[in-house]
Parts: sequence; C-alpha cells; structure tokens
Amino acid sequence: MIRYSEPVVLKSKISPPLTRETLVARDRLLHKISKGMKGRLTTVCAPPGFGKTTLLCQWVRHNEQAAAWVSLDERDNDLARFWRYVVHAVDAAIIPGFAELMAPVLHTLPQGSVDTVIDVMMNELHSLDRPAALILDDYHCLYDKSIHESVSYMIDILPDNMHLLIASRTELPFSTAKWLVRDERTDIPAPHMLFTSEEAEIFYREVVNLPLSADHIAKVLGVTEGWAAGLQLVSLSLQERPDYERLVQDFSGTDLNIADYLFHEVLSRLPAELYEFVLQTSVLQRMDASICDTVTLRGDSRLLLERLRSRNLFVVALDNGHTWFRYHHVFSEFLRTRLRHEQPQQWTRLNRLASLGFAERGLFDDAIDHAIAAEDYALASGLLDKHILTVLLRGEFATLLSWFACFPARTAWPSQLHLLYAFLLIVTGQFERAEDEMRTVEIRLANGEYAPEIRDSVRSGLFFVKANLMFSSGRYEQWYAFAERMNELLPEDPVFYNFNFNESEPLVRRTAFGLKGALSDEAGKIGRRFVQMLEARGWKESLINQYVVQTLAESMYEWNCLEESRQLSEQVEKVSRAKRITGLFVPNRITQARIDIAEGRLSLAGETMDEAIDFASRHAEYYWVRPLRALRARIHLLQGQIDEAAGQIALLQLPLDRKPTYNREMEVLSATRLLGALGKEDEALRLLEQLKPQGRREGCLISMIEIPIQQALMEQRRGQSGQALDFLHEALSVAEPYTYIRSFVDEGPAMARMLQQYVARRSASEPETRLTAYAGKLLGWFPQPGDPPASSAGLVEALTPSEWRMLNGIRQGASNKQIALEHALSEGTVKVYLSRIYGKLGVSSRTQALLRAQELGLFDRQDSSGLNSE
Repeated sequence: MIRYSEPVVLKSKISPPLTRETLVARDRLLHKISKGMKGRLTTVCAPPGFGKTTLLCQWVRHNEQAAAWVSLDERDNDLARFWRYVVHAVDAAIIPGFAELMAPVLHTLPQGSVDTVIDVMMNELHSLDRPAALILDDYHCLYDKSIHESVSYMIDILPDNMHLLIASRTELPFSTAKWLVRDERTDIPAPHMLFTSEEAEIFYREVVNLPLSADHIAKVLGVTEGWAAGLQLVSLSLQERPDYERLVQDFSGTDLNIADYLFHEVLSRLPAELYEFVLQTSVLQRMDASICDTVTLRGDSRLLLERLRSRNLFVVALDNGHTWFRYHHVFSEFLRTRLRHEQPQQWTRLNRLASLGFAERGLFDDAIDHAIAAEDYALASGLLDKHILTVLLRGEFATLLSWFACFPARTAWPSQLHLLYAFLLIVTGQFERAEDEMRTVEIRLANGEYAPEIRDSVRSGLFFVKANLMFSSGRYEQWYAFAERMNELLPEDPVFYNFNFNESEPLVRRTAFGLKGALSDEAGKIGRRFVQMLEARGWKESLINQYVVQTLAESMYEWNCLEESRQLSEQVEKVSRAKRITGLFVPNRITQARIDIAEGRLSLAGETMDEAIDFASRHAEYYWVRPLRALRARIHLLQGQIDEAAGQIALLQLPLDRKPTYNREMEVLSATRLLGALGKEDEALRLLEQLKPQGRREGCLISMIEIPIQQALMEQRRGQSGQALDFLHEALSVAEPYTYIRSFVDEGPAMARMLQQYVARRSASEPETRLTAYAGKLLGWFPQPGDPPASSAGLVEALTPSEWRMLNGIRQGASNKQIALEHALSEGTVKVYLSRIYGKLGVSSRTQALLRAQELGLFDRQDSSGLNSE
C-alpha cells in the first residue's frame, strides 16, 4: 500500500538560529516588539545585513512567551510544505502533539482548501491559556501568491492570544493596512534597525573587544551608516589588521560598494585553506561536517567549521549541538556570486558533489536542488525518479512542478517519471500538457525504446494515467474507447494501483477521488466498467479498486439502490478490515450502518457502529473514531435516546462556542441534530450558518446539500415555513443534477411534509419546473402508509458467503468466541454479523435463526451448492 508518510522535517528550520552569547541589547527595539504583542502583527523589514534575525532571536531569548519559529527559503514556495513547517514549529514550541493533531487535515493539501487547515489551527490555538507568537523569518524568499493569501487570511482570524512576527527584506506582498489603522500592526523599518552611536560603541568595546576611540566609531558609522553587517565586517578586518586609521581612510575613500570592499578586505586576510573552504562550501544552503567533507574532498571540515565559528565569520549555528550551520545570507550571496562568475566549472563540480552527498544520506530535496544547480539533468532526473512518489504523496505539487520546469525541453525521463509527471499535471488541471507527456510515452512505447521487461508495466501505468485524464476532463466516450483497446493481460503496477486515496474524510465521496459528491450517472457507469476491468485482471484487492467500489457503494446508497450498495459495501469490508485501511474502513462501516437505518434496523446499525468504534480505537488514531461516534449519536436520536446521543456528542469534545471547522462537519451536523431535539434551534442555526461557507469553499456537493437541509428542518421546527422552504429550494437546486435521494428521504416525515409544501407553493405560482418535478419524484421514495417494513422482504437471498459460514457455525453449536477465532474476527464483529443474519431472517435469537433457516430449507440448499466447504 502506498500511503502518505510523514516527510523529514528539518529541526534547523523550526528553531531560532543560535547567536553569540554576548549581544548588544537593543532595548529600544525589543520594547517596541513587546509593546506590539497586544496587536496581531509585527513586521521587521530591512535590507540584508541589518540584523533582523538576530533581533528576533534576542527577543525570543529574553521573552517569556512561547514562540514558534520558521526559517524560510525558496523551497518553501509550496503551500503544503509551508504550512507543514508552520504546524511543526507550533508543535515544537507551543503545543506538543500539535503536528499529530493536524496531520489528517494537512494531508488534504493542496487539493483541499488551505483556509480549512488555518481554521483548524486557529481553533486549536484559541484554547491556549497563555500568549504565544509565530515568527516567519526571511519571508522575502516566498513568491507563491497562494501562500501570501493564506498568511493574510491567518492574520484576519488570529486568536487574541497569538501574535505574528515577520522578518523580510521587502515590504509584505499583501495588504495589512486595516491592522495598522486599528493599531494592531507594529512596524520596525530599516532606519530603526541602524545602530546608534551608543549601540556601536557597546558592540566594539564589549562584544568584539576592540578599543576604538569615539572618533573612530564616528568614522565607521559615517561609512557604514549603522549597517549591522558593515560593523561586523569592520571588526573582522580590524582583528586581522589593527591599523584603525589606515583602514578607515582606505575604505572611506573607495568608490567600491562598501560591502564588497569589506568582504574583499576580510577574505583576503584569511589563511589559504580557510578561504578555499569558505568559497567551496558557499554552494551549500545548509551544511554539517559530513557534507562539507564530501564537497571539499577533505576530512577535517568539523575543525574548520569550528575555526570559522570562533572567528565569528558569519557562520550561523542552526542547532544546539552545533551540528548544522549556514553562512549569513549576505556573506553567502557574496561568495556564491563570486564563485559562479569567476569559477563556473568549480561551481558546477561542487554542486554535483553536494548532490551526490545529500542523495547518499537520503536527503533528496537537497540532492535534486544541487543537481539542477549543477545543470546535471541526468543526475537530477534519476534522483527525481526515486523521490517523486514521496513528494507527490506529501502533496508538494508546487515543488515538483518547479523542479520539472528546470529541465530542458524534451528531456528523456524514465517512463515512470513521465507518467507521474502527467498524473501531477492532471491533478493540477493542466490537461493539455498531461496529454503531451503521455503522447511522448506512447511514441517511445511504439518505437520499442523501453526494455522488454518494463513494457507491460509502462502500459499499465499509461492506462491508469490516461483513464484519470479522460475521467477528470469529462471525456467519457473517449474513456470507453481507450479502455476497450487496452491489453487484457496488463500487470498490476503498485505505483499506480495502490495509492491510499483517503487520509481524512468519513466518506470517500467527500474526497477529490470521489468527486466531492458530484458523481453523475455516467461517471457511475464508468466506475462499474473500471471495476470490471480491474477485477478481470485479478486486481480485486488493489486499493484503487477498493476505493472505486466504496465510492460506488456510497453513491448507490444515495441513489436509493440499497441492495446494490450493500453488496458493494460487503466487498470492501473484508479488505479494509484485513489491511487496516482506515480511510476505507470508516466510510464502509458508515455506509453499512446507513443501509441498516434505511431498512429500519436501528439496533443493528448501532451495533455496527459500536463494533467499528472498538476496531478503530484499537487500530487507528482517535481522529477516525469521531465520525463513527457522530453517526452513533444520530442513531440514538432516531431511537429517541436523547441522553445517550448527548453522551456520544460529549465524547467528541466539539468546541461549540467557536466557529466549527469543515474537517469536523459530520460531527457538527450530529451536534446540531441534538440541539434541535433539545429545542435549541437558534444555536443549531448559528453553527450551521458558520459551517456553510466552508462547504462551498471546498466545493463539496454533499456539504452544499446536507447543510441547507438541516437549516430547513430547524426553521420548520421554529415555525418559519417561508425560510424553511427557501433553504429546501437551495438544497434541491444543488442536488437535482445528481439525483440525490437518501439525503432527503433519510430525514423522514418532517422532510416529506416540507416537500409537499414546496411543491404546492411553487405549483400555485408557476407551471411545473425542473425542481418541482424533482421534489415530486422524491416524495415517491418516502414510505407510504401500508408499505411493509423495508427489512421484511427479500433479505434471505442477500446472505453473503461470510454470513452463510456464520450461520453454519451456529448450526454446529460454535460459540461467538469460537466463530471469532475461526474467522480471525473480534467477538464484537461476530456479534454484528449475527445481528445482521437475524435481521435478514426476521428473527431475534440463535434458536429462532436455526428454526427459520430449516423452515426455508436453507441448509439443504447450502450443502448442495458447496457453500459449506468454503
């Protein structure tokens, strides 16, 4: 099974860089930051070398508030990666366990809305009992518009106990004017960052221990204008050449840029081996002794790094153990520019060595970046081929697209890389470019360019990717034509056929894989045909097949094809349970319970949920237990057990006093049902109104139907029939093109009465419309007086092979425990199976089940059919 795995999180990116023990106490600036903490945002915007990072590190060191830190770089121009690091920073400094709590909703990026991720984050941070801060350093490295928009949204909804500090070389690329007007934004601009004469004097006399006179300090300030990096460079130069007068005269009269002059001055006085080491390692964005040894082809890098650190030569330690370092940005930019322009071949060679070194340690992100910097596209292609699946599953689509964009046109990638790139383009809606990539693979396949042993695998992957393209772009006829042309003997390719498509949703239909509820009849036909093709090839238990079957089971339920839904659901249960695929198991159990509810077997539905809660509690994180409890609460309400329903809702620990979040929609809807049962319709409507825009934002049709249905029912309970019918009209408008049935019918007599009112009101004022006709058809699906209970007819034939074996176990006198051991199930699962058998036979005990089976001659038919021998 190929599923999301937590990527490596560099601790050096979520920890404040270590600064020297002795620093100039910049009290005027620290006081301004502390004062601004009462607002939402503080910005420190100044050119490089002004001491922005050092100032914020100093504030963290001397401030008692918890502060999460993220050091940004250009690789963070990926929505999923950026917010993952923010989450891990909060986990490290503010709320232990926060990353695990946020993991399910993080996994939805980038296809889900980032606003939902931020909503959940802010809800959790709202519960903090102390103030805290989030620091984003080097924000100027970010250029992705979606990240800027998401950060702006976060500022809008920051809880009162949180503050955001941003350090950047440039002004923020999004408007924060409203927070300035409201006195909730504090700015520390470049002029404020310049050292005063008093601060410069403290720096030279107490920090670097250079006895400069007041006149010397004044001259240095006159040239550097208080630029922090300039003061540092002067100190380094004076340590090598303590001729204060001559140095000041030299650089005060030069026409060179003062930074370039001072860098030349410092570097020219380094010992040769140290200078060469600094120049060679400047290609590294981050470094430890091992990677430095790899790049420089030496074995004493640890000692040289320590020498640089002891000289304070712009080396920044990134961890407490002094293992990882980086050069100060101003210093590294100067060195890299010099190396690229003066020694381009050396630049290429060093980056290639860095790429190989990082790859050997499994740090493929760094390895690919360095291979591209070296313009070694063959190396980069090979590394990307090994790493693409990991990055794809992390949801870092922007990172992958940026890497692919660096390759020359018509690069001959490995087949899997071509196909995964095409799949990425499909997922991001770039259909024409995806077709170009697949056309390249088809031509190479036709020309015999792939080795014989991988050709079938290439065809298999091509089938998967092309099927995705045609389905995603709505070209159904082409899909059929293409599918029929495919080789009947394609092998299963685990790369494409065993993705885990659901890491967070209680129903597969709510995911992008399930089209977020927008499954049409035509798409359903394709789904059935796709399943036939997969199962004909022996791929019945592949995850893609199981997910398609589960999606169909949920859709069949919605379309009121209950028997077909049950049969499909039972196919998925075994695999999802055996392989512990929680993203399949939970939707499967919910679907089965809904079928039982629809057929009037509330007790059995409750038992199904109880067993599923037990299974998920033992084999999965609590996140997956919550939607099961939500449905359990709804079953209690249907049984009139309000106290029991309230107990289940209490276990969900929903913060109903705050804005609900999309990731907990199913739980919130159960809570609003409880509120309605308690006569608290106003409170329920408040929650529904807050939840509603989030479903629209996610583009989830299920949300856009279920929420207005609930609003309609609540308004009806309040006696507001006009508003109730308006909400019903809204739900019908969304549901009609996809023929939703059970979403309405499951609401029972109250919904039937409302539909009758809707049809009557609309028919009185206008001719029959598409929606009134649809509402009339829905009324035909509600139970009519005199109809037999749904559970009383035609159920004997629905006994599955597993149920036959259970029934045979009863016949042989086996206890529940013995049956559980024989079938590798829990006793709770056996109990659910037996309850279902009793329901199908219309009995309530083992003895009655045996008598009923004998009356119907079931055992005779079972023995003659050979089922008993399975």
